[in-house]
Amino acid sequence: MEIWDAYNSDFEKIEGKQLVRGVKIDDGLFHLVCDILVKHTDGTYLLMQRDYRKSYGGMWEATAGGSALAGETPIECAVRELREETGIVAPELTEVGRVVDNSTHSVYVEFLCITDWDKDGIILQEGETIAYKWVSREELINMKGDRLVTKRMQNFVDELK
Repeated sequence: MEIWDAYNSDFEKIEGKQLVRGVKIDDGLFHLVCDILVKHTDGTYLLMQRDYRKSYGGMWEATAGGSALAGETPIECAVRELREETGIVAPELTEVGRVVDNSTHSVYVEFLCITDWDKDGIILQEGETIAYKWVSREELINMKGDRLVTKRMQNFVDELK
């Protein structure tokens, strides 16, 4: 069972209130999700292809990330998710944005990771991703919406323009 801290729409943790993955979240409550856009020092961006067994299966996402576990700060969550989903160890990330999504009861903290990680050293997480590729900024910006996961992700990529 995965336990999350409850947040309000101002990204403030609600002390003493926790949420459980898979259990309906009441209106006005949110769980924290961290996304990390990975940019290599050569200017390319890491894309991960979602496992077909997941929602949006087979689509590409421009970020690694996931839900913060109870007690995790946004940066702790981002560092953990990046390591779990890609193998990249990057203790220093730059926060680049925050988004509230009322439809999913999620508050997103978006991070940028600039790394010189070995581009062939990406480790796929079983059950999460099935492939990866590095693409230029132009390729990423020009990816069609039917290939990139979620409108929120597309908006994130649009900010690169």
